[in-house]
Amino acid sequence: MKYVLVTGGVVSGLGKGVTASSIGVILKACGLRVTSIKIDPYLNTDAGTMSPFEHGEVFVLDDGGEVDLDLGNYERFLDIKLTRDNNITNGKIYQASCLNFMLLFAVIDKERRGDYLGKTVQVVPHVTDAIQDWIERVAQVPVDGKSGPADVCVIELGGTIGDIESMPFIEALGQFSYRVGAGNFCLVHVSLVPVLNVVGEQKTKPTQHSVRGLRGLGLTPDILACRSTSALEDNVKQKLAQFCHVPSESIVTLYDVPNIWHIPLLLRDQKAHEAILRVLNLHGVAKEPDLREWTARAELCDALHEPVRIAMVGKYTGLSDAYLSVLKALLHASVALQKKLVVDWVPATDLEDETAQENSDAYKAAWKLLKCADGILVPGGFGDRGVQGKILAAKFARENRIPYLGICLGMQIAVIEFARSVLNMQDANSTEFDTHTKNPCVIFMPEGSKTHMGGTMRLGSRRTYFHVNDCKSAKLYGNKSYVDERHRHRYEVNPDMVARFEDAGLSFTGKDETGQRMEIIELPNHPYYVGVQFHPEFKSRPGKPSPVFTGLIAAACGQLEGVLQQNHRVSNGFGAKISVYQNGHATKFAKMTTTNGNGIYSNGMQF
Repeated sequence: MKYVLVTGGVVSGLGKGVTASSIGVILKACGLRVTSIKIDPYLNTDAGTMSPFEHGEVFVLDDGGEVDLDLGNYERFLDIKLTRDNNITNGKIYQASCLNFMLLFAVIDKERRGDYLGKTVQVVPHVTDAIQDWIERVAQVPVDGKSGPADVCVIELGGTIGDIESMPFIEALGQFSYRVGAGNFCLVHVSLVPVLNVVGEQKTKPTQHSVRGLRGLGLTPDILACRSTSALEDNVKQKLAQFCHVPSESIVTLYDVPNIWHIPLLLRDQKAHEAILRVLNLHGVAKEPDLREWTARAELCDALHEPVRIAMVGKYTGLSDAYLSVLKALLHASVALQKKLVVDWVPATDLEDETAQENSDAYKAAWKLLKCADGILVPGGFGDRGVQGKILAAKFARENRIPYLGICLGMQIAVIEFARSVLNMQDANSTEFDTHTKNPCVIFMPEGSKTHMGGTMRLGSRRTYFHVNDCKSAKLYGNKSYVDERHRHRYEVNPDMVARFEDAGLSFTGKDETGQRMEIIELPNHPYYVGVQFHPEFKSRPGKPSPVFTGLIAAACGQLEGVLQQNHRVSNGFGAKISVYQNGHATKFAKMTTTNGNGIYSNGMQF
């Protein structure tokens, strides 16, 4: 097993996740099998209880793992399926769990069992050994659907060199480099080379200090990946090589590009793969990287010019990373239909009457965005802030026949709005927001926990069966009898009220295996009004955009009927699907300026 470790220095948000994913892409293009591990030094067991404002979205895996959003980058770039064990945290290392794998390595649990035979339990060697054992075992687990372990494991260490919470992992990885031996470990350090406007030159001192700190902790970089606004000048490379003890041919620039699909191409053009293969002694095994499809995808993204406007009505609109997978799924679908995605962020609270009284300008601006949208999307979320605004958005879409997609809470919102407006249940609500409502349209799931937050929701891949064959969602999924999608919720539509909804015209087209848990809703006579209890954004992949997101974009562009007919022909064995390219961040306005490189033209601003 070969290992590539990606670390970051100077500041956070340089793009370690995108860099690690792009390294995986280029190694995969060289004919190697790749797996990934993300290390998050925080003490949380997982990302499940963290606010989106604190850490961005919570990405959900097939096995129900609530993990860091960078694992979403890995899955999308590499088209692999990771597990919760591919995300290591300090909390997992220290705390026992009911999961067998975690029980094997949880330091405190081993101490309680007496596994250390009376020794004083210390960070070195007990914690560091547990980290190394975890990495070594997870790296052997295949994630690409093939048998046997991968050739290379790309490890990303979260945070910035010098963070106090990452010290045990730094020490463990330093030991690990000796444990696996020379030729099996390559360290890529992502650092910042800023350009000061006052002097107008690229400054190397931040990277010098970062590398010095890394070397002082026992790790020596083999490759420097320098973030800068433009390509590094030759004299800057020579200076970095001299002071950081890295050959100039092993220094690459990750400069600003039209969209992040260019990053693997940047690495290839600067021969980064050759430097990695040289360190890992893989030149005799790997071939020249074949990135023709990737190049075509990146160029297609740059060429898009006909816009499609989607209003994103949410609670966390101040931070685009909070809806990262939703944005990517929208982009995948828009590029598949060759449209330039424009996302208009609409804070749900700004649509409410209270805002009209307190801040009329914000109220008018929010409603203007909503009324100008080609489609409306209400994503998932928790808590009652902004719920009334989301209900108003769903009502506007339903009454004005605007394409609408509700995800998780967005589906529940659509049900509540339908009950209030069509069934005249004025107090209809979710028990999450009003425990005393007389018309509980959405209720707490029986198996949920009200005392423990982490890992107690309905999580991971679950099966949805179509109960209506002639519906848009079934056609979008290729007329399959069922689909497997990932879930993350603790409230559900009240099954006792389903019959009343159906009698009034709301169709529950998808249900779970028991038929009691509602998974998909539709309004049959609406151009596109779909709600899903699951999170389809988590399985959107290159060349495989999510069907329901494709439906939203197609309806917003007036192309839905053609897409449905094409899917019908394919499902019956005639023809082939259109060539689809997906773009993680697909507009020519994009720049890789944050960890996840959100290059989405939205509300006239860069994200």
